[in-house]
Amino acid sequence: MISNRVVDAAVSLLLLALAALLAFDNWRTGMGWDSTGPQAGYFPFYLCVILGAACVYGLIKEFLARRQASEVFVAREQFGRVLQVFWPTFAFCLVTQWLGLYVASFLLVAGFMAYVGHIAMWKSLLTALLFVAVMYVTFDVAFDVIMPKGPLEALIGR
Repeated sequence: MISNRVVDAAVSLLLLALAALLAFDNWRTGMGWDSTGPQAGYFPFYLCVILGAACVYGLIKEFLARRQASEVFVAREQFGRVLQVFWPTFAFCLVTQWLGLYVASFLLVAGFMAYVGHIAMWKSLLTALLFVAVMYVTFDVAFDVIMPKGPLEALIGR
């Protein structure tokens, strides 16, 4: 089994690499001041510096604690619960391409509530319908944000 320490160090290294890449890109874009104020990369560059410093802190902390016992990162039962959430979410991402965001969201919310949460089917369906309706009114009607549409949304003319 993999320990927490190994996962913490690996995540810190990945985030440090991402921070370095983004810092370089923001430095390249321009991270100083010009006559109108900060350039486009100014604030993102310093956020990358903060992220990098946090990663270095995490790596040092794990290095100094290497002689202490470490817990297992995830047990088999816990990993099963993670997969219970991962697979429906992965399917949601795929289904969104064909059914649109609102239908896929309805299926995801209703499915999670009914099968993972063991909530009555009528409550799950009602909650999913209300959630999708609020999401539709908020994004599509009020803010006019372009969302992935499917065949059902085409039937109602949006």
